[in-house]
Amino acid sequence: MALIFKDGRPVVRLRAFRAIDDPKACERFIEGHAHVLTAIGVKKVTSSKNDWMYNPAAFVLIVESLDGEKVYGGVRIHVSGGSEPLPIEEATGHMDPDVYELVHKYAKEGTGEGCGLWNSREIAGYGIGSIFLTRAGAAISSQIGIKSLFALCAPYTVKLAESVGYRIDRSVGNDGTFYYPKLDLLATVMIMKNLDTLTEADDENKEAILSLRGNSNIVRIETLRNKEIEIHYQIDIPHLDRWNLKEIIDNLKYSTLDDLSSDVRNLNIL
Repeated sequence: MALIFKDGRPVVRLRAFRAIDDPKACERFIEGHAHVLTAIGVKKVTSSKNDWMYNPAAFVLIVESLDGEKVYGGVRIHVSGGSEPLPIEEATGHMDPDVYELVHKYAKEGTGEGCGLWNSREIAGYGIGSIFLTRAGAAISSQIGIKSLFALCAPYTVKLAESVGYRIDRSVGNDGTFYYPKLDLLATVMIMKNLDTLTEADDENKEAILSLRGNSNIVRIETLRNKEIEIHYQIDIPHLDRWNLKEIIDNLKYSTLDDLSSDVRNLNIL
């Protein structure tokens, strides 16, 4: 299904689910992300493991056509304590082991990471691969129950992340930065500490996130730089009666280099 326009605006659905509950949507997410990575010159993405599909502590936000057949973008929220370390640990832990301690400190209260943010060329410029998925990720985190959220941000998304409530953590790396996924690219470690109150978010983003929490199934006309898009939000996570954050936290272990297998091809950044 090609991108549909209504009154000159693209029309898409943005929905949330736990990865293990919808393997077909996960496969469409992976395929779409692979196309984007291939287009920017990241090779061999098809051999990436994509173990997150089977991680009981991974949640997905996907932007798709209304019939669910075409995927235009997405982001994932991984909760610490699942079947694999957080992507930020896999990406940077071998460069600075203090990352493990940093994650573990927050994980004891429930923490996660926003990662794998992407959008297709068809929907570029409408805010899907930036602000609207980032807001939705913060919105669904209250359903999951976590208290904080990490992100590994590319230089061009740091200011956007700060506007939503993330702050640079300068205790690791080189004042909070690492060369990732390769030596000519820089990534910044960021964390949103007050997911419940959003005290560090700017007023516009705080209002938008709280609005989504209050009405998670809604059709909204969103605007970014004078471009409008119609988003059908469906971000009530299904089957949350099967989710137990306490069990995930009880499953926590302190990550070490032996636990990690960094995979550049996942490009787990916001």
